[in-house]
Amino acid sequence: MAYSAEISRGNPSCFVFLIDQSGSMADVFGAGEGNQKKADGVADAINRLLQNLVIKCAKEEGVRDYFHVSVVGYGAQVGPAFSGALAGRQLVPISEIGNSPARIEQRNKKVSDGAGGLVDQQVRFPLWFEPTANGGTPMRQALGEAKTIVEGWLGQHPNSFPPIVINITDGESTDGDPTAAADEIRKLKTNDGEVLLFNVHLSAQKAAAIEYPSSESNLPDQFAQQLFRMSSVLPEYMLNIAKKEGMNVGEGSRGFVFNADMVAVIKFLDIGTRPSALR
Repeated sequence: MAYSAEISRGNPSCFVFLIDQSGSMADVFGAGEGNQKKADGVADAINRLLQNLVIKCAKEEGVRDYFHVSVVGYGAQVGPAFSGALAGRQLVPISEIGNSPARIEQRNKKVSDGAGGLVDQQVRFPLWFEPTANGGTPMRQALGEAKTIVEGWLGQHPNSFPPIVINITDGESTDGDPTAAADEIRKLKTNDGEVLLFNVHLSAQKAAAIEYPSSESNLPDQFAQQLFRMSSVLPEYMLNIAKKEGMNVGEGSRGFVFNADMVAVIKFLDIGTRPSALR
């Protein structure tokens, strides 16, 4: 059965995150996020995800390299987007990520006061990725970069759980039609299945998100339909996760959210980065 390979230190998998860093990412979210800029919200979501992956891979003896991770930014330029000691690195083992945050911020978190109220508690928040908003949206080039990264990975890990590529964008590609580049990524495979490509469109509208559609018929424009077609169908194990989370998904649902706010982005990243088995 596809997408069932056990993930271990000897047979790891990988994630590639493509992050739109175009000028429009300085705009605020359309709904539910106050004055938070899209670039800031996505940076927080990626940093939180990286921290969660480190925790997921932590054992008594240290962080096990179940995953290698790439974060690619695309805007004024296209390339690796880690900050600090990892700057310029294309694909980094999760143990090195855990050991090398660029900096650590003190942030406030609302916690229960034990009497039905909430109080602020300071928490340490590591950052590996900084918000950026400048330039166009060279999505086709970014997808080409992802293909190169994944091809190199597959050459060394032919039996691995298939790599997952997640593209987060708020705009239409400015360097040509990205469809063919997306198709090339999805055709890549390990012995356990095809590479998964998921897409998140960030909200600029005060309208409900369209999450995990199985058809493009209800999508509002050609751009949304294009991103839908670029996205992989959710494998069965992800469908089951999404159903448990209360998502309205079924056969043919794709890894795509249109008009997403930050809540939808965080849920999407959580579901999209849960493999079927760790050892």
